[in-house]
Amino acid sequence: MLFWLKKAVSFCLMPLTICLGLMLAGLWLMRSRRRQNLGRGLVIAGVLLLLLFSNNLVSTWLIRPLEAHYPPQPEFTPGAPLPPALARCRYVVVLGGGHGDDASLPATGQLSPFALARIVEGVRLLRLLPEARLIVTGPASGNHPTHASVLAAAAVALGAPAERIVKIETARDTEEESQAVRQLIGDAPVALVTSAWHLPRAAALFRHAGVDALPCPADFLAKPVPGWHGSDLICEPEALARSTYAVREHIGRLWIWLRGKA
Repeated sequence: MLFWLKKAVSFCLMPLTICLGLMLAGLWLMRSRRRQNLGRGLVIAGVLLLLLFSNNLVSTWLIRPLEAHYPPQPEFTPGAPLPPALARCRYVVVLGGGHGDDASLPATGQLSPFALARIVEGVRLLRLLPEARLIVTGPASGNHPTHASVLAAAAVALGAPAERIVKIETARDTEEESQAVRQLIGDAPVALVTSAWHLPRAAALFRHAGVDALPCPADFLAKPVPGWHGSDLICEPEALARSTYAVREHIGRLWIWLRGKA
């Protein structure tokens, strides 16, 4: 029950939901002569907020602090020693990111852009750690294959040996993933791979679960571009999506902080 309540509250607090709610409430109030000014104000507020959340500059400003929290693992020269923090990892954990169920597509084509970016980074790190194993997570939706199995198939397609892959197929969210990983591997150090904007919350939950995790970000959405560009002032759906992910993560971090898990 708590899981679905959390999802419902999160949905209601998303930028698009709030903006549409303000506009609909304003239109309803404008039916009354006595409340027309209030109604117009709510409609204008909803439109202005929607434009702000859909702006490239604003969305980048919202999400960049999350993505800058942990540095990415750089390209390594073949044969050169790895940093000690990475070399000690015995597992590479790739958190789920969603997929579509279309059997006509290869596993890499079924994955969402987030999940694909995560598994590519996971396989890259696995190649650097010949003794490590890859853990992929994600439950099933209805009678369809589990997300973990699609991630595993994509990893194999990208060159990861199937015998080095472990699937966690019951965890529904990041908190459950952290607990399942802890139960599976105990104190073993892991490289934790997820989207850069999601990593601060994920790392906090894994630390609270007692997992020795090295944060390894992937899927950067706010890649810096030198100088100013006219596109910075454009409003577009991709910017609204970035704002939504940023707001969701800030709400999620507040939630785990209130529960003493941050």
